[in-house]
Amino acid sequence: MTMWTLAPEPFDSPEATALRRAYYHDVASRYWGRPATVAEVDEGLTGDGVELLTPPTGQFLVGRYGGEAAACGGVLMLDQERAELTRVFLRHDFRGRKGASLLMEALEHEARTLGARRMVLNTRLDLVEARALYTRHGYAEIPAYCGGPYMEIWYGKDL
Repeated sequence: MTMWTLAPEPFDSPEATALRRAYYHDVASRYWGRPATVAEVDEGLTGDGVELLTPPTGQFLVGRYGGEAAACGGVLMLDQERAELTRVFLRHDFRGRKGASLLMEALEHEARTLGARRMVLNTRLDLVEARALYTRHGYAEIPAYCGGPYMEIWYGKDL
């Protein structure tokens, strides 16, 4: 039986970079209703703050299924007690194999390790799979804690 492995990895490793590009391509394409171009993905990744996803300000995880990089996610410390869940993504071919739940558990563990007592996140209403994942893991809708053009709903959970 093929198993998942999840571990911290530098955000700029080849596999992490490929996953971050796939994540951005997926969410941007859904937003625009057409495939995002390479230039649009490049622009979206420029200055996105991913360098903060390293201790002590955050952590970035890569999930592998059968050794293949298949999932990623990050936690970003917003203050001494709150972490933000970000860049949660599973390649479509690997969905339905329990990887999302394992990724959520691992990200929450990393947030607690960094000192977080609460996890928050923001997402878009059209990302229904992500929203279902978050609510399955105990996240509840909260008032907006930040703003931006791609933020439509906010969730939080005590760790």
